[in-house]
Amino acid sequence: MTNRWAATTPRRAAALTRPGDRNSSPCRRCCALLSEHLDPGYAAAAAERARASTPPTRRARVLARVWQAAAALLVAVVFAAAVAQARMVAPGVSAAQQVLAAGVRAAEASTGELTARRNALAAQVDDVQRRALVADAQGQRLLGGLDKLESTSASTPVIGPGLTVTVTDPGVSPNLSDVSKQRVPGGRQIILDRDLQLVVNSLWASGAEAVAVGGVRIGPNVTVRQAGGAILVDNNPISKPYTILAVGPPHAMRDLFDRSPGLHRLRLLEVSYGVGVAVSVGDGLALPAGAVRDVKFAKQFGP
Repeated sequence: MTNRWAATTPRRAAALTRPGDRNSSPCRRCCALLSEHLDPGYAAAAAERARASTPPTRRARVLARVWQAAAALLVAVVFAAAVAQARMVAPGVSAAQQVLAAGVRAAEASTGELTARRNALAAQVDDVQRRALVADAQGQRLLGGLDKLESTSASTPVIGPGLTVTVTDPGVSPNLSDVSKQRVPGGRQIILDRDLQLVVNSLWASGAEAVAVGGVRIGPNVTVRQAGGAILVDNNPISKPYTILAVGPPHAMRDLFDRSPGLHRLRLLEVSYGVGVAVSVGDGLALPAGAVRDVKFAKQFGP
């Protein structure tokens, strides 16, 4: 406002003091300054503000409300269409899920029947083989070698004394606000596949002759892996708590396993995350036979 006054006042003063002007007397100039103290731009700006602050007319208010109602109606229509479509699709999705579940159950039942039949036939073949080989000394030596190979390949059940290692995963609360308690960012489990792998390797190093994790025998080409939140042993999911059985000399195994890296890691997880760890010595531990693998390579010994 001060700059504008400074810009317009010299022009007014020059207009009042032009040569030959009758109104160029000092008194006249003072009267003009007192009577015309505002520039016309101020009046225009004030009028513009007055027009802007004028409340909208009734027609404008009605039109604005109509547009708001139309927008709300459009949003409601979109949501209603989405809900209707979801309800129409839901029965089909449920039916498809039921069909898939029924197919999975049928496949599991068929697999179980075929597995039982295969085991029965394998037992018959083994019985015939033993009766044929036990007759002479050479056959007995060959039978002893076959028994050793079957034990190494985990293709026969094993019963004997050993260790039982039980690992309980407390999990992570879904409402846990302290993410530092999550061992894996975004994960809800504490025990990972690498922990069980280390325990199994430590049991082998401690003198175990046969090992099973979650009822699945550990043998050649058998892996302990993680898929999302599940632990898979030979591609079979195992449930919590995780039970690891190891057949072998129990007391010697216990002494070595107590100083092993596997148990040391479990104790650290027990202190840090509340994992349950229990190691016990037992007799008559029963380990199932492992899955039969296809022969990919063979080498002949002898003539």
